[in-house]
Amino acid sequence: MKKLELLAPAGDMECLKTAFKFGADAVYIGGPFMQLRSKVTGFTIEDIAEAVKYAHSLNKKLYVTVNSFAKDQEFKEIVEYGRKLKDINVDAVIVSDLGVISVLRSQVPDLEIHVSTQANCQNAFAAKVYYDLGVKRIVIAREMNLEEIKNFSKIIPADLEIEAFVHGAMCMAYSGRCFISTYLTNRSGNRGECTQPCRWRYHLVEQTRPNEFFPIEEGEKGTTLLSSRDMKCIDFLDELIDAGVTSFKIEGRMKSPYYVATVVNAYRHAIDKTAPTELLSKELDAVSHRPYSSGFYFGELERYMPDDDMAYKQDKVFAGIVKKCENGKLTIEQRNYFKEGDVFEVISTKSIGLNFEVKNLYNSNNEKVDTAPHPQELVTMDCPFNLEEGDILRKR
Repeated sequence: MKKLELLAPAGDMECLKTAFKFGADAVYIGGPFMQLRSKVTGFTIEDIAEAVKYAHSLNKKLYVTVNSFAKDQEFKEIVEYGRKLKDINVDAVIVSDLGVISVLRSQVPDLEIHVSTQANCQNAFAAKVYYDLGVKRIVIAREMNLEEIKNFSKIIPADLEIEAFVHGAMCMAYSGRCFISTYLTNRSGNRGECTQPCRWRYHLVEQTRPNEFFPIEEGEKGTTLLSSRDMKCIDFLDELIDAGVTSFKIEGRMKSPYYVATVVNAYRHAIDKTAPTELLSKELDAVSHRPYSSGFYFGELERYMPDDDMAYKQDKVFAGIVKKCENGKLTIEQRNYFKEGDVFEVISTKSIGLNFEVKNLYNSNNEKVDTAPHPQELVTMDCPFNLEEGDILRKR
């Protein structure tokens, strides 16, 4: 049996370190060029080098997305970029463009390549073409169901790995190839500039009444008619394993450390079978999400209905990060307002379900206070548990 991998997203070094702390085997990031989250989550070459060094010090892996669709004039820079990534020893690049794959294989032959889900690879014949080009892994198309994946895994070469998304946002367009952002804002989602217009609220306008806006459903806020449900697969990971998937990928390079910690921790416990699945599934309600679905894995994607509540939901709030814990005293870096008497829940690799009440709260000037209103201030309080640096606290 192939070794299973939990693959987490990171938009910055804090998220990267959080992902590794909470159990990721590998992390994927974007660099300064050819990635699909270019405006806000790009690591510099120097940052990538630091991230690689950190990952390898933990015996973990780092992948870099190079998954924009390329233009002819960019290929010289693509080759130079690929050589830089190889020189700093990244473990693989994730690529969608067939031309980029071909050129990187010929010009940077020792750089491992994984085929992005953007390439929409969902049959063994296409996979064999990529394999013959030297690709080591296919991130399968999100439109595949479990039976199709199982058949796919039986036909492809035995050493060609299968990676699949198991959690997070799903693009409403086929394999992520969306043109709405280009049409409305002249910013292409296929070039790393998506404005996410599928998540905007829409109304109808009648041709002869240009200034009158009619809700598509009854209500004051209109509707997010194009917005898809989020994916959650924690309840059927064994079925994905049986189908041949060996890398479980979490979406979210634009998410917070709190999101990364919560989701990675839950899936780590699920893979290792160290906590009940029902409890872990509830953990995932603690982060901001649209209504969950199982994606296409059991057939056609669950359709939006006019009376669906597609608003983002979250039943817990990120409170702070543990910096020190000794002699019953806890020092945390505050991330959201809390007060004496609030109940904190602990996100920890060691246990699920720890909670305690905020008592004897002191600010950074060692003054007794009733509230912690200042972002990133270091505050102390009593704590009945021996928590670790980097553990995450949330409040109900």
